[in-house]
Amino acid sequence: MPNGYSRSPKLLKGALIEFSERFLGPIPNVIAFQYNPETMVRNLEVWQPPGANSQTSGVSSTAQPQDPPETFSLQLELDATDALEEPASHPVAVVSGVADRLAAMEMLLYPQEESLLGGLLGSVTGSLSVGGGSLGIGGGIGGAPVPRGTVPVVLFVWGPGRIIPVRLTSFSVEEQAYSPTLFPIRAKVSIGLKVLTKHDFCSTDKLSEKLAVFAYEYTRKQKQVLAAANIANTVESILGLLPF
Repeated sequence: MPNGYSRSPKLLKGALIEFSERFLGPIPNVIAFQYNPETMVRNLEVWQPPGANSQTSGVSSTAQPQDPPETFSLQLELDATDALEEPASHPVAVVSGVADRLAAMEMLLYPQEESLLGGLLGSVTGSLSVGGGSLGIGGGIGGAPVPRGTVPVVLFVWGPGRIIPVRLTSFSVEEQAYSPTLFPIRAKVSIGLKVLTKHDFCSTDKLSEKLAVFAYEYTRKQKQVLAAANIANTVESILGLLPF
């Protein structure tokens, strides 16, 4: 248009949001999709009562029906070509291409440890210790190693209607082009996600777990509302089937 105004709706981007303290404090690490995948496969596992062909079907059965386990599989495309055309505005892409985004997604598979800032401080204080921590600085309490944590809480955000806690179950990368320093500048990432329910979180004391449970229940409520809205279509279909 002449005035530069476009009436096209703004396209929302999907994202993976990690809640972890391994970076600089409890700041969420938002991994926005550069391009939304055109297709996404969803699988829901059907609940079966105990003894109903559970051994032959391979589907687990429980005494009481629960929310069906759900999985996603999708493919993401990463490309630093556009960013490299404006190097002054994208210094990270000039140095590492798409390696930073690949690393951010790969870290979702690693157990949580202390933050980068905490690790740096620990290295400095550890260098001040003598004889493996005889000065009482660094090395943990009594020289015991700091235990590794669990994998971080991750939210899969696909618009306002789908915000769910997930855990990565598969991850593969196809690097397709490289910079002169051999950093990837184009890649395809295939990921599998398992939806986590409130039963997967043992403790709700952590803020990240509270947000995960809230997000799951919020999305579940939206699904119930949409299912109820389909009643109007059901009534219309029934009327269309009547011969009079």
